[in-house]
Amino acid sequence: MNRDQPLVLGIETSCDETGIGIVRGRTLLSNTIASSMEEHARYGGVVPEVAARAHLEALQPAIERALAEASVTLDELDAVAVTSGPGLAGALMVGVGAAKALAVSLGVPLYAVNHLVGHIAADLLTGDEVEYPTVALLVSGGHTSLLLVRDLVSDVELLGETMDDAAGEAFDKIARILGLPYPGGPEIDRAAATGDPAAIRFPRGLSRASDMAEHRYDFSFSGLKTAVARWVEQREAAGDAVAVADVAASFREAVVDVLVTKALDACARLDVPRLLLGGGVIANRRLRDVARERAAAAGVAVRIPPLSLCTDNGAMIAALAAQLIMAGRPPSTLAFGADSTLPVTDIQVMA
Repeated sequence: MNRDQPLVLGIETSCDETGIGIVRGRTLLSNTIASSMEEHARYGGVVPEVAARAHLEALQPAIERALAEASVTLDELDAVAVTSGPGLAGALMVGVGAAKALAVSLGVPLYAVNHLVGHIAADLLTGDEVEYPTVALLVSGGHTSLLLVRDLVSDVELLGETMDDAAGEAFDKIARILGLPYPGGPEIDRAAATGDPAAIRFPRGLSRASDMAEHRYDFSFSGLKTAVARWVEQREAAGDAVAVADVAASFREAVVDVLVTKALDACARLDVPRLLLGGGVIANRRLRDVARERAAAAGVAVRIPPLSLCTDNGAMIAALAAQLIMAGRPPSTLAFGADSTLPVTDIQVMA
């Protein structure tokens, strides 16, 4: 095995996107994604069984496309990597099974890694060094987490996470309330473009002084979701038109305000002048803009991977495994399984 610049194929099937990535060390060779989002749109959200079946159908073609794009063959691979958790149990099982079969058939090491830490590793593929420690804010459809990363391969601490709906789930639910299509994030963003973010003062969950002692770095969006739903219901009951653009902009502003405020608070209290953003919701333009603006004012450097590497993808999984290999970490055994609630502190699953 080439431990200095390992050639790694990564498999990511934690939700509704089948991601196959190939990296050589920190160089991205392929980032192939097959999404089943259209199949879930009719249900207004991800259906686990549908996602698992879609992964089964997409895996082999996606691997073939990734190899072709990277101009490498299976025989050249130094290792295979796979997301073992967290995520949807059935979807994870498809990827884990495929990765084990591929690694055994090729006779190469297998690395089972954490999906959330993979989002941090995605930033390595930009070619720039990541300075440690750094605070990482991960915002996706299923996860909203605030992390302190002292070392990518050995020391990741969970500062706080969502206590109910993740930010991405909240976007989907509010989009449904406003009659907008799934997925909700891009639709809310589009609707909010012509709205007034100060039109309605929606609540900022877990942001009161009384919440700070126990939940300073935790997130809650269920109260915000309820507040928006009641506001819309009251207008409709009164026969008034619902200003969709203003509601969307005000809701988005509440989410963005909480995310950025808590992330920068962590940077200040921990004396870490670096913030890394990751996850699919980072595609939200307002979130990126506010984070950059407020971080600059606070003297905090912000890093955001390319948007193609923010959503779930196999490249970030391969990148994390490559870092483990270069750090001399042994491979995982074949005894590990899919773990839908894998804690972020488990960077690699050994068995």
